[in-house]
Amino acid sequence: MGEPRQRFSGRAENYARYRPGYPPGVLSFLEEECGLMDRWTVADVGAGTGILSGLFLSNGNRVFGVEPNAEMRGVAERLLGGHERFESVAGSAEATTLGNESVDLIAAGQVFHWFDPVASRAEFLRVLKPGGRVALVWNVRRGSGTPFLEAYEALLAEHGTDDGGRARIEGTVDAFFGAGRYYYAEANLPNSQRLDLRGFKGRLLSSSRVPAEDEPGSAAMLRDLKRIFRAHESGGEVTIEYDTLVYCGRPR
Repeated sequence: MGEPRQRFSGRAENYARYRPGYPPGVLSFLEEECGLMDRWTVADVGAGTGILSGLFLSNGNRVFGVEPNAEMRGVAERLLGGHERFESVAGSAEATTLGNESVDLIAAGQVFHWFDPVASRAEFLRVLKPGGRVALVWNVRRGSGTPFLEAYEALLAEHGTDDGGRARIEGTVDAFFGAGRYYYAEANLPNSQRLDLRGFKGRLLSSSRVPAEDEPGSAAMLRDLKRIFRAHESGGEVTIEYDTLVYCGRPR
């Protein structure tokens, strides 16, 4: 399904419309544990369509949205370009193009597991101001707990590819913050989406784990999606539940 920087090409609109946002508790956690202030400059690295950037903009931060995929970056520019504190940057985790010691916080939402942990660490250390922090955030979909969540998990198991889930995230975080070089705090916050059939379809198709709508296997997958929706909807909607995992640390 493509190399990391291109795997979401063709999925940007669905990603922007149907991926979950991040709960306000992320900001509260970062304020309490990492000292986040509204005057801080934030680099949202791997910003995609700007979902995490929008959270920091709501906090009053200046935000550099660093994204290598032109399609995803273009959507972020359309959605956030009216914010005077937002600047779109064509760059990557390993080569942000940002200046030395130019930001107070580097954040990565739903994406750090695609980064090279060694090269990105070196780049982050170059870009961060002395005492700067790094925040890694993921919305991790729950695969059990309700019949609907279990049915959706079975659909993804049949039609998608395994993303490694929490184990991959934990390994990625350890690889970055590990070896005694970083201190980090962590939080697990509840999050959820209510979606109608159109939204449920868009949420599924926003994932790089499954075939795109015009690819082999998509027709059967979307038939299963409609079947699951009809079996589990309430008031014309289904609820996807998440754990929002947040890790924040400071280089030592």
